[in-house]
Amino acid sequence: MSEAETLFGEKHVRRYRETGGDVGHIWKRGAKILLLTTTGRKTGKQTTTPLIYEEAGGDYVVVASKGGAPEHPGWYRNLAKDPDVRVQVKGDVFDARTRTAEGEERDRLWKLVNQQWPDYDAYQQQTEREIPVVVIERTAL
Repeated sequence: MSEAETLFGEKHVRRYRETGGDVGHIWKRGAKILLLTTTGRKTGKQTTTPLIYEEAGGDYVVVASKGGAPEHPGWYRNLAKDPDVRVQVKGDVFDARTRTAEGEERDRLWKLVNQQWPDYDAYQQQTEREIPVVVIERTAL
């Protein structure tokens, strides 16, 4: 097992940043990881979360699965208050705006992200909530 496959949470964020994504961009089972930095809805503090992603039409797509837990992950709840985020994909760090995909777009992107991480379908079956699919759009420089 590679170092990247054992990374989780803050350690994953640290190693990803230290290496410009050389360690941590490719994770378990070949899944691609980006770093998403949100502003805390209660604390106002910046929090960074490593997330599996897929690319779609120049945007990035992540899933607020929380492993099928009954509630949305904290990072997703932060987006409801402030959709503006900072993202790192490998060595590329940029500002972006997020939105939740709905309807046909969500269905299409759900299939796409499941190719990256097939466990999402199992997570959806474990929870009553519809797991959000989030589109990350780079903001103009």
